[in-house]
Parts: sequence; structure tokens; C-alpha cells
Amino acid sequence: MSSLRPKEGGSGEQPQYTPVRKPVLPLWIPIVLIALVVALAGITYAQFSAKSALEKRVNDLEAKLQENVTKLETSNTALASDIDVVTKKVGVTDRDLANARAFAEKLRVEHEKSLEAQKQLASTVEKKADSADVAAARAEAASKVAEVQKESETKISSVSGDVKTVATDLAATRQDLATSKRDIQDVRTTLSAEIAKNSSELATLRQKGERNYFDIDLKKGKKNEMQRVGDIRLELRETDTKKKRYDIVIQVDDSKLEKKDRLINEPLQFLVGADQQRYEIVVNKVEKDRIVGYLSTPKNKALSAERPATR
Repeated sequence: MSSLRPKEGGSGEQPQYTPVRKPVLPLWIPIVLIALVVALAGITYAQFSAKSALEKRVNDLEAKLQENVTKLETSNTALASDIDVVTKKVGVTDRDLANARAFAEKLRVEHEKSLEAQKQLASTVEKKADSADVAAARAEAASKVAEVQKESETKISSVSGDVKTVATDLAATRQDLATSKRDIQDVRTTLSAEIAKNSSELATLRQKGERNYFDIDLKKGKKNEMQRVGDIRLELRETDTKKKRYDIVIQVDDSKLEKKDRLINEPLQFLVGADQQRYEIVVNKVEKDRIVGYLSTPKNKALSAERPATR
């Protein structure tokens, strides 16, 4: 049996081990990494926000552009209707003047023929100078020539006066039509500029007292089911709450006007009655199967008539 005591000459102490230290990262490295992550997140969020804002701005600009295009189309349509009226009136007076000139030319030709007949008659009388009835023939010829010449001059003077009268009336009519056209354009421009986009602005327009205003609260019903507003009838066909657009049918007198794809706060103008009174509809709110706005009509029917004056 071996002894547990240490051998002679040996040491009785146990060997000591020094623990190995693991390398430790500096504290600033995690801080820098966290800062980089936060910065990247901030940059990404900023880019996303800028992109969203830019997309919203582009959509707003597209909607505004479409609204301006629609207004321009409405203005062009109304102006083309006014120009048609002017063109028809000018065409009538031009035709009257052309007829008068043609009649004057016809009388001039007849007058020239009578002068030629006078010359021929005088030549015949000269050839008969040796006959006994030369004096009587000359007297008769002179009387007939004078009568024809007087009649021709009377007709020519009458036609010249008629031509001058027609020309004067044509110039006056053109001036009246030009004035009416400017007045119509001024009325349309004034109405488009003075629209109410909410109830407070509508109250301000009512206080001015320049026109009549009727509230519109129109709901979609059955087809061809009209609702009276003022002295006209309206029917709501479709609404688009996302694009803020609507389709409407307007019954004026015995006819119906269908207006499609109209924007909110877009002035919708049309003429009513034999005197061509300019009415205006403005819709301030578009909901599902419902629109809210107002109808504007002139107070003084006589002064607001847009039918061109005829002579």
C-alpha cells in the first residue's frame, strides 16, 4: 500500500492556475451602432414622409388641373352658344344687304338699256329728217326718253336710300350684338367670381341682395323623379364621394339638361325662359346619393335678360 504522504524532496502545495481574461469590447462601439440604426430609421421615415407629401401634392394638382379644364370647357360651351346667336343675326342682315345691292344693279342695267334705246331712237329720227313728221317724232321720242329717264332715276334713288338704311341697320345691329356679347361675358365672369363655398359665404351673398338664392339638398331617388328648387326641377343621378363629383339633370321650361361629372364648388350656369335669364347652381358638398348647395337666380328679370335686341 502506497503512502499518501508526499515524497521526500517534493513540495506539498497544489499548483495554481491563472484564469484567462476574455477580450471586452469598448463601450463606445455599441453606442455608435445604436446611433447608426436610429439615424437610418430617421432617414427612412423622412423619405417616406416626403414621398407621401409629394404624392398628395401631385394628386391635389391633378384635381385642380381637372377642375380648371372643366371650367374652361363650360365657359367655351356657353361662349359658342352666344357666338351662334350673333352669327345668325349678322347672316340675316348681310343677306338683306346683298339682295338690295342686286336689285340696284338690275335697275342700273335697265337704265343703261333705256339710254341705248334713246340713242337708237335719235338715230332713227335723224334718218327721217326729210319726212314731214320729223318734229312730231322728235317730240314724242323726247317725251318718252324723259319719262323713262325720270322713272329710272326715281327707282335708283329709292334703292340707294334702302341700301344705306340696310347698311346703317347692319352696323347698329353688329354694335348691339358686340355690346350684348360683352355684357353676357361680364355677367358670366361676375357669377363665377362670386360663388359661396360654405354657409357663411352664402349668407354674405344673400346680404348683398343682388340675386335670389335657394338652398339645394338633393337626394338620389327613382329615375326621372324630379325635385322642385325655385322655379326649376332637379334630379340627382350619380355621386362620387372620392372624387367629389356628381351627375345631375335640370328641367328648364319644357326641356331637360343633363350635366355629368361636375366638381364641387364648380359654377354650373344655364339660360332660362324666353328672355334668357342666367341661372347658376353651385354644389358645396357631395355625399353618397346626396348633394348640398344652392341655386342663384336674377332678381330683376327685365334688366338681366340676355336675349340680343332685334331691330
